[in-house]
Amino acid sequence: MASVDPHTLDPASLGHALEQVGYLPDDGLSTAAFLALRMHRPLFLEGDAGVGKTSLAHALAEVTGAELVRLQCYEGIDASQALYDWDFPRQVLHLRATETASGLGAGAGYRDAEELEHSLYDRRFLIARPILRALEHSPSVLLIDEIDRADDEFEAFLLEVLADNAVSIPELGTIRAEVPPLVVLTSNRTREVHDALKRRCLYHWVAHPSYEREVAILRRRLPEVSERLAREVAAAVRRMREADLLKPPGVAESIDWAQALHLLGADALDYDRASATLGAVLKYQEDAARIRDTVLAELAG
Repeated sequence: MASVDPHTLDPASLGHALEQVGYLPDDGLSTAAFLALRMHRPLFLEGDAGVGKTSLAHALAEVTGAELVRLQCYEGIDASQALYDWDFPRQVLHLRATETASGLGAGAGYRDAEELEHSLYDRRFLIARPILRALEHSPSVLLIDEIDRADDEFEAFLLEVLADNAVSIPELGTIRAEVPPLVVLTSNRTREVHDALKRRCLYHWVAHPSYEREVAILRRRLPEVSERLAREVAAAVRRMREADLLKPPGVAESIDWAQALHLLGADALDYDRASATLGAVLKYQEDAARIRDTVLAELAG
């Protein structure tokens, strides 16, 4: 699919464009993504794991023809790992090569030493991490994935970057984005993200899809799966989400389960194959035992 100009879109046409690349949003999500594009505001997506938050960033990059730059957050991540770093081995090689070529040694004059030091902090020795890469490449979609895994200090750093769309590098000066990247932040809500960061963003809660939309997603992603199997998987997963499990399944798990059942030759949901493949959709033994005794028990008749 050819990329589209965001300025020619409305929420409905953006939703259609996302469907063309395999992502099926509801009206609320299409509207939130449209506003983020047109208002040049970060889009903060919260929701359970597996509901399609990360996939939306991929789809938006494909629709708009932008480069997708992903920053995966984790406990202990700091600004240097998100922003930039100096290529120390290349700097050392440059220093040695320059000293050899010019005959500089320990007794070199201050001016020569200062110039040599300055040459070590040239742009070619800078390693651009995800945020700097997104600022330098236009257009881009910057995916800051699972921000709830990072700490308060990293959130404060993000506030500054998102406010200015620029980064100050002491040795080089300020690097500013010609066109601000579309920033998509995701959170599985393992902890509350500070209000100060949320206020910078447009917010959308990504819920589990409706039954009919989940069937459509399964049919789109797995056209080889029968419609009956897709509908029965969607119905069973919907009941699992209502069963107060430790980890309710997301759309990604629905897709995995339907594919596993299809590979075993299933055209409909039956107890034996559903039980054998339950590990594709549930990740805790306690959840699997509960579902075998309830949802799957009905299949055994």
